[in-house]
Amino acid sequence: MTNDSLWSYAPTAGHTPDLDFTGYTVEALDGRVGKVDKHSNDVGPQYLVVDTGPWILGKEVLLPAGTVEAVDHEAKTIRVGRTKERIKAAPEFDKEKHLGDPAYRDQLSGHYGSDGPGH
Repeated sequence: MTNDSLWSYAPTAGHTPDLDFTGYTVEALDGRVGKVDKHSNDVGPQYLVVDTGPWILGKEVLLPAGTVEAVDHEAKTIRVGRTKERIKAAPEFDKEKHLGDPAYRDQLSGHYGSDGPGH
């Protein structure tokens, strides 16, 4: 997966551009991660901001749209192709830097980029 494709929803993910994912449950490869607090459908980098709640003490993390494997609109669930440990180890979402800082985006791309089994 290239860095560019990491920031776009895969055509097979079930993403619907006009639907609000806020409140959807996020499931990692090995269990529930949290709920979507914010998401982007803008042209350019697309992403989810996930509130992990009490799972890791309320940390917010940014997940690039390319990590989304499937969206179940009926169950309001989003399945991502990363483990809970990988997401837990992600840099915390920085509201100030967001994606306007190329170094922050590169850091996230490096963290979430596919690097073999278990992601």
